[in-house]
Amino acid sequence: MEQETGGAGGSGDPMGGLAQMFQDPKLLEKLAGNPKTSGLLADPSFIAKLQQIQQNPSSPDLFSDPRMLQVLGVLMGVDLQMRDSAEGMPEGAVDLTNDTEMADAMPEPPRPQPKAKVPEPQPEPEQEPEDDEALEKKKAKEAADKEKALGTENYKKRNFDEAIAHYTKAWELFKDITYLNNLGAANFEKGDYQACIDACTKAVEEGREIYADFKIIAKSYARIGSAYEKLGDYDHAIENYKHSLTEHRTPDVNAKLRAAEKNKLESSRLAYIDPAKAEEAREEGNKKFKEMDMPGAVAAYTEMIKRAPEDPRGYSNRAAAFVKLLEFPSALEDCNTAIKKDPKFIRAYIRKAQAYFGMRKYSESVDACSEAKIIDQQHHNGANSREIDQQEQKAFTAMYSARENETEEQTRERLSKDPEIMTIMGDPVMQAILQQAQTEPAALQEHMKNPDVRAKVQKLIAAGVIRVGR
Repeated sequence: MEQETGGAGGSGDPMGGLAQMFQDPKLLEKLAGNPKTSGLLADPSFIAKLQQIQQNPSSPDLFSDPRMLQVLGVLMGVDLQMRDSAEGMPEGAVDLTNDTEMADAMPEPPRPQPKAKVPEPQPEPEQEPEDDEALEKKKAKEAADKEKALGTENYKKRNFDEAIAHYTKAWELFKDITYLNNLGAANFEKGDYQACIDACTKAVEEGREIYADFKIIAKSYARIGSAYEKLGDYDHAIENYKHSLTEHRTPDVNAKLRAAEKNKLESSRLAYIDPAKAEEAREEGNKKFKEMDMPGAVAAYTEMIKRAPEDPRGYSNRAAAFVKLLEFPSALEDCNTAIKKDPKFIRAYIRKAQAYFGMRKYSESVDACSEAKIIDQQHHNGANSREIDQQEQKAFTAMYSARENETEEQTRERLSKDPEIMTIMGDPVMQAILQQAQTEPAALQEHMKNPDVRAKVQKLIAAGVIRVGR
């Protein structure tokens, strides 16, 4: 019984003896001879699986791999249909290699959705015909633009009367303030500045009512400002330039404002000029000067300068008062201004020397005296030579006193730092003159008759290069 049970494929072969069929020594030969399995032998994984089943007949891979079912079919001589061999199956046969989908329940057929209601196309609204007023405005604007174009054409040709007529007609046809601005521009170029002001003022007023663009109103204000400036009314010009910048700020108008402010100051200065009142102020200054009221003298001479800015006497007299007040830099400035106004005005040179002396710039004081001597000789026949010589000697005396205790080494060190002195000493002509003067002192006086040499020798004396005994 035990032998029969074992031979019948007992528990030792759970595959019921089917796995033993893979032990056939001619297995590969049979598979190669069957067209359905011959192609499988080219797959290394298939060969490996055959070997695995031969070694382990209880392997569950026997029925899990559909290729093994094909192998069993070949070995058993039975055509077990594969999922890819459905052809030739008997009617009613079931392909065991295919999973048959079993629906749990038939799905409920989808309910038909109600069709979305397509909106019916709305008829396009018919354009309402423009009313009579709109048509009139449109026609008026077209006509006005044509007049404006004609005005601009004539403006470019500098036919300002024709341009004015066309711009005026354009404004009459249609109320656009641009036409008024153009009208103002034509009047401005024509030279009728008041008409320009009137047109642009109207442009501002009308523009406010219709809320016109700020830039257009700004142009109106700017043109009004330019017209007022041409009329010399700087206050109104400045006022309108500022209005323009408030509406719309531009560099051009800002520059015009600055120029108008400057011109206003200059205009005020020129308007103040009055030679008669200048003379009254000069006499008042002289009176205050004699009374030693120097602040009062400065105030009176300042008034004279305002009333007669081109008269050098006002600057020179004020310089004299400044010297008395020990305000030497201010005195020097006034002297230079007086010389610019009139290079022949000798009093300015003398007071310039006095100012330098007060500043303890003795060398510069001597130079100023040298200038004064030349002007006095050329234009005043030496009438002021005594006063000039006294001022020059005063400067020399102060220079000698300041350098009285200076050693030669200190003198050389100071001179080496003075480029003007070093240039004179490096002049070959001056070197020859100085060498000759050492042996012939009287020769120096002869050379000093030359104005250029005299000036250079005086600089050397003032600097201490040539020491003169007192």
